[in-house]
Amino acid sequence: MLEPFKGLVSRRKFLKSSTAFGVATFASPSIINAANFMLPTGLPAPNGPLSWLDSGGRKGKFHKAALADYGKEAGIEVIYDGLPWSELGKVLPLGIRNGSAPDTFCLPNNMEGAVAVNENWVQPIEDYIPNFQEWRAGFPEGSFIEGINVFDGVTYGCPYGGQRRYDDAVLFNQNLMNEIGYNHIGATRGFTYDEMRDAAAKMTKAGTPGIIIGGKAAWRWSTAATHLAQRSGATVGTWGLWQGMNFEKGEYDYASDHYVEAVELLLAMRDDGSFFPGVNSLIPPQAREFMTQGAAGMIIQGPWNVPIWQDAAPNFNFGVSPVAAPNESAFGNPLYNPSLMQTGNLMYINRQAKNPEYVGGYLRWLGTLEGQVAYANVGTCADPALFPQVLEQAKLTKPEREMIEMGERLVRIHPNPSVRNSDVAKVAVAFKQPTLSSGHAIQGLFTGQLSGIRDTLQGLTDARNKALDDAIAKAKTDGAKIDRADFVFSNWNPARDYGPSQYAEL
Repeated sequence: MLEPFKGLVSRRKFLKSSTAFGVATFASPSIINAANFMLPTGLPAPNGPLSWLDSGGRKGKFHKAALADYGKEAGIEVIYDGLPWSELGKVLPLGIRNGSAPDTFCLPNNMEGAVAVNENWVQPIEDYIPNFQEWRAGFPEGSFIEGINVFDGVTYGCPYGGQRRYDDAVLFNQNLMNEIGYNHIGATRGFTYDEMRDAAAKMTKAGTPGIIIGGKAAWRWSTAATHLAQRSGATVGTWGLWQGMNFEKGEYDYASDHYVEAVELLLAMRDDGSFFPGVNSLIPPQAREFMTQGAAGMIIQGPWNVPIWQDAAPNFNFGVSPVAAPNESAFGNPLYNPSLMQTGNLMYINRQAKNPEYVGGYLRWLGTLEGQVAYANVGTCADPALFPQVLEQAKLTKPEREMIEMGERLVRIHPNPSVRNSDVAKVAVAFKQPTLSSGHAIQGLFTGQLSGIRDTLQGLTDARNKALDDAIAKAKTDGAKIDRADFVFSNWNPARDYGPSQYAEL
């Protein structure tokens, strides 16, 4: 059985007290080869356990073991916990409000760093990392960006993972794929939309549901649709405030033909009866585990599946391919990410942390070459390290290397308004999510609670654009110098990374 989130706490247990968080220290074997953590001098006596929260997965396996070793060397009890994004987004805000949140955490995947700073959730990391400026200088360019993890010149979010990652692949049961005559699909040649639909239907007809998704997490629907739309040619962002924003227009664009066709594909496979029954009752880890049990033929999910399957089900014969494109001429269309650092893995120090100095000591080590090599050997393609030079030293399996090469070939960095104008952070703070989110809109279309794909997506587009206009107006009243033009990037070539030289042209 796959258990990627061991130590999972319920909301009730989490909220009882901070000491209930995680409930145990770890005795797992070392995976970092007796690292020298080079502890800061003058650490105060521990104030209870050092507690850490992130979204689990492969990085969770690393931190669970590395933090245990760090705790032994530093003389502090350590509590690690990893929660699915959907649960983290509920538990962490409640913990912040009642004072039971951990010492350090990543943010919910629908929250911008500016919001956490503005609402006093977090404090600067530079106050707790010795020789901070020298340490920061060792990172690759693009690791510390105003408006992303730096605000008003002060660093709050600690980066350690890379973002040139192919976040939604089609992963499949290779034996089933061979049986239906699609053995030509792989890392260098993905499906067309029609081929994916046909393959799912043939698997289903042969007795195995063709496709599965962790549909209970509404964001999985919107992310899958967005990545399908990008493969169709949509020049939009993927995550958070930027999801669905067309940076050539500076507007949300969910009602484009690209998005409509992507949702049509998902609903067509539903109508064919190809989806695993009850997908909207499954969280992503459950859907991933069902694949190894032979319960479904394909899944749209990320590269983190690869090492998890290799560990939990070593006899499972699987393959990987890019997410489907509408036709072969679109096979070169990339997916887009907002920066070279993995923003979803940024770690923040709780403003009410009991052991911030100990957090700083661990983060300092994580941002050294030694820490990055240790992380790369465990994160592999699932959560790649930030320092590019460490990948040459990492030990990778064939599927892991295929996923990393897929990211290098088919992921590009899109323009980021936060980099262009730091006052975008004030817009992020003021932005109020519309009642109907993108995930719930697509989930509702899938379940039949909503009808009319284009009309629903147009309503979502209009609501998001109005919310952005309102947020800009509010930010202006608070002194921000910003307007809609700051969201338009006319010099963007979507086939290339948008970087410092392009920002300088504006």
